This record gives sequence, structure tokens and C-alpha cells, in this order.
Amino acid sequence: MHVTHLSLADFRSYESAELPLEPGVTALVGPNGQGKTNLVEAIGYVASHSSHRVSTDAPLIRSGASRAVIRTAIQRDERKALVELEIVPSGSNRARINRSPVGRARDALGLLRTVLFAPEDLAIVKGDPDGRRRFMDDLLVLRAPRFAGVRSDYEKVLRQRNALLKTSGKAMRSGRKPDLSTLDVWNTHLAAAGAELLFGRLYLVRALTPLVAASYEAVSLGQGTATLTYRSTLGEDIGGAVAPTPVQMDVPSRESLRERLLAGMEENRTTELERGISMVGPHRDDLLLTLGGLPAKGYASHGESWSFALALRLSSYDLLRGDGDESAEPVLILDDVFAELDAGRRERLAELVAGAEQVLVTAAVAEDVPKALSGGRVDVVKGAVTRVH
Repeated sequence: MHVTHLSLADFRSYESAELPLEPGVTALVGPNGQGKTNLVEAIGYVASHSSHRVSTDAPLIRSGASRAVIRTAIQRDERKALVELEIVPSGSNRARINRSPVGRARDALGLLRTVLFAPEDLAIVKGDPDGRRRFMDDLLVLRAPRFAGVRSDYEKVLRQRNALLKTSGKAMRSGRKPDLSTLDVWNTHLAAAGAELLFGRLYLVRALTPLVAASYEAVSLGQGTATLTYRSTLGEDIGGAVAPTPVQMDVPSRESLRERLLAGMEENRTTELERGISMVGPHRDDLLLTLGGLPAKGYASHGESWSFALALRLSSYDLLRGDGDESAEPVLILDDVFAELDAGRRERLAELVAGAEQVLVTAAVAEDVPKALSGGRVDVVKGAVTRVH
């Protein structure tokens, strides 16, 4: 799988842009602030319908424009597809596949898969749990696009349930009797969507764990053992075993998870009403990253944290590539990563990804691109995109 052409209209800093691409390595080179990252961000957005830089879509639309459009031509074996996404500041985005509209934008997910390395990845290791939850859920959607719907359903129900808890809690504090007649209904919906999301995450972590251990060993040249453990609000037994023996982990059934979520909501009802928020569910879970038996967050050095972040992305690539469809090998995007790494990690990462079908690299100067990733070059200066070779 590779992208053959990217076309932008009113996306970020670009009023318009055309970028033809080929298999192999392409380096996008230019000073900072010239629009390199905007180009690869657009490609990543087509694959995930989210940005690695911002949490909402509004910043993706050029100032003064009413919408942004991304068109991506994709080659997959002998098959070709044109995916067009229209991003609007409010309401639902729209999508077309091969010029034909689809019912929902997320129906276009799965046609392109990418794994994107960026400086923001360090926050997965050193930041708050929401970054690690997003890492898991984004990867879930890349593997199985239906989880985009599961994720959306869970978030919608969660907002409705939290609104009910908040208004009911205020009523109780003011001495009035709250109307909880619909709470059990919201509990049922949240438990159903939450069980599906949690089930997917647990299977994902089971598959990812040995790959992360191997990737960390490769990046760090054997300096430490990286492990993953899923931390659930339902208890430690949900997370199961850690690397290198994930096959020992028995993932509970969806029905079992649903029942435990319902029980947890009932057990925490008083506290939830007092605080006005849902205390149980995958929205409060975390992925514990451990290095040498200690939590990476707070204990790992800067270099070790970078190695762990790289291992998470490399293992994501290996997982997607190993899903059984050779034509669906993801496009690798390395956005200004090499400037963040020391010489050893820079060269090691380049060696590990050089054989991918398509690699897109952004760099401020051509010298930042390791020799192992020599290939085509595109200069990006003041929003002008010029192919050099």
C-alpha cells in the first residue's frame, strides 16, 4: 500500500497543494514553519480521521475558509482508490470514495493505514493516561475500522450519563429528589459500548505486548525490557499477564465485561452522584508502560522514554503488517523525529524502517535524514512544494 498523490484545499496553511508520491522513501525538506508537517498530517488524517497535533478539527481549516478538503490517491496491489474528505468546523465531516459519496465519513476508514512517528509521541510515555488511551483506540480503529463507531457510541453515551449525574447531584445537594428514572437505561448503554471497547483494547494489548518488547530491544540494543499492562477500573485481574508471555492472558468475554461494568456503576452510584462523573469504564483506564520492572513514567531517562515511544510505533507497524493482508502494509510517516534523537537511536530507527513499502520523512535540513533512508526529495518552502529528485 502506498499513496500516489495528495491534494489539499484550504487545509492548514495551504490554499491548495499537489504532491505526487512514489513507493520507497520520500523526504520532505524545508525550514520549520514552512508546511512540511501539514502535508503528512493530512495523510495521517485520512487514515485515522484525527490529527496527531490537535484534538479537534477546527484548526485544520485554513483561516478564513469554510471547509478543508483532502484528496488522497492510494495504490494497493493492482487496486486504486481515491479518498476525499471534507472537513467542516461544525457538524459531520463528509467523505467520497472514487468520487461517490458514502453515508458517513468513517465509512472511508480502512482504505489507508499509516503509522506516524512524531515528537508528540514522547507524551504517550511521559504524559497523562488520556494519551495512552488514545494510542490504543487509534490503533484499534486502524486494525478494525468498526471500532470508530464503538468509540463514538461510548463517548456519546458517556456525555449523556455524566450530564444526568451532574444535574442529579445538584438536585441532591439542594435538598430536592433527583430524577434517576433514566439512569439504568444509560448504565445499560454505557456498559454495552464499554464492554466492546474494553474487549478490543485487551486483545490489542495482548497482541502488542511481545512486539513492544522486541521493538524496544531492537531500538535500545538490548538495554532493558519493556512490558505493557492494562490497568482497568474493574480491577487488576482484567489486565492479565505482561510480556513476554501474553498467551497466558485470558481476555474476559464481552458479556462478563458488561456485567462487571454494570456492577461497578451500581457500587459507585453514590460517589458518582456526588462528583457528577462516571467513575467506572474504559474512559478512566490506563496502559502501564514498564521498563526494567519500574514505570517508565517518572523513572525512565529521556533517551529510554524515546526508545519506548519508538517501540510503541514500531510494534504498531509490525502488528498492522502482520494482520494477514500483505497489500495493507501501512505507510510509515516520520515527522521531524530524527532531530529529536541522538545519533545511535537515529541510525537504528532508520535501519528498522528502511524496508517499508513507503516511508515519508520530514526534516528541516537534508542532513537530518539518515543515509539508510536515502530516496526521493521534496523541498517545502513558504508553502511551495517542489520535487527535487
